[in-house]
Amino acid sequence: MKIFGAFCLTILLLAVIVSAIGVVWTRHESRILFVELSRLQSQKDDLGVEYGRLELEQATYAEPSRIDAEARARLSMYTPKQQDIQLVRR
Repeated sequence: MKIFGAFCLTILLLAVIVSAIGVVWTRHESRILFVELSRLQSQKDDLGVEYGRLELEQATYAEPSRIDAEARARLSMYTPKQQDIQLVRR
């Protein structure tokens, strides 16, 4: 009977130790994942700021006055004279 009690006590002790190691391992993994989550959230915020900056830049380049100025300066385009305009009907 004493052997059975010692055996049960040993099994319970091993179960407690394994459980404690499991808790420590789980907390460690949780901390690692939290650090990764924080890093990814920071990266998401940085990308959001960059996206906003790029949208603003795109809006600046898409302004009709800028397009007109670029067409005149780089491509030597101009507004046609009234007599050069022809109306084509179907």
